[in-house]
Amino acid sequence: MTSDFEKIAARAAPAIFVVLWSTGFIGTKYVLNSAEPLTYLAIRMACVVGLMAIIVAVTRPRWPDRIGIAHSAVAGILVHGIYLGGTAIAIAHSIPAGLSALIPGLQPILTSTIASRWLGERVTPLQWTGLLLGLAGVVLILHDRPMSGEAGWGWFASGVSLVSITLGTLYQRRYCNAIDWRSGNLVQFIAVTILFGLGAWLFETNVVHWTTEFILALAWLAVVLSIGSIGLLYWLIRRSAATSVASLFYLVPAVTALMAYVLFGERLDAIAIAGMIACAAAVLLVNRSAPAKS
Repeated sequence: MTSDFEKIAARAAPAIFVVLWSTGFIGTKYVLNSAEPLTYLAIRMACVVGLMAIIVAVTRPRWPDRIGIAHSAVAGILVHGIYLGGTAIAIAHSIPAGLSALIPGLQPILTSTIASRWLGERVTPLQWTGLLLGLAGVVLILHDRPMSGEAGWGWFASGVSLVSITLGTLYQRRYCNAIDWRSGNLVQFIAVTILFGLGAWLFETNVVHWTTEFILALAWLAVVLSIGSIGLLYWLIRRSAATSVASLFYLVPAVTALMAYVLFGERLDAIAIAGMIACAAAVLLVNRSAPAKS
């Protein structure tokens, strides 16, 4: 039987995930004051590999076979690699932290379209209504924003992040559900550490200013985001349909924008607030008609 604590935890998990995931965009803005995008990500992932190696050494989970290792590496490159790389590059190209979450916030539309065909999940009319409402909300938040010049490259990087996190979430659900999250995540983080290390070596100067701000933000991103929120994301993927999990990403732009408004003074007008309300309503509609899986 499920305990009361487990029931409360299951209900709180989506909200906790949204808040934690949103802080990733805020933390990235802080660390990019002291390091280039791929250099920072290489350092972050190397730290995460060390932490996950300790967890694996202590708990000794079952290791995946060769095919499982390959699937984990692919999922890691999509979820952690290209997605995080695109987000960091977007912020580095002058996209405000609050807006860098917007394009990836369109993930539910893309996920539901692919999931209905690739995973065989049925998307109900009520869910489609919620998904379209969420799209309208993101459009409202995105209104009157610069789309050309350096910002254009930033938006392009955000678009790449959108495709990557969508495919990665679906890939994880289809091919990695049976893999222990501890050993699977270690494989994923090793793969992306190599990816970011090569990218930083080839395309960046690798200069890092080890300020207190950089160290604290890096620690938060490595521990709370890469281990805490990713573990929570994969738990939600296993427990719920892909469309329901993806719908949570509609709330990320709104929460991130609120954080950025408080911390950085980024603009938050009435139309953007209306968009946030629409995004919240979209999540309610999508999850209301989607049964949870045990």
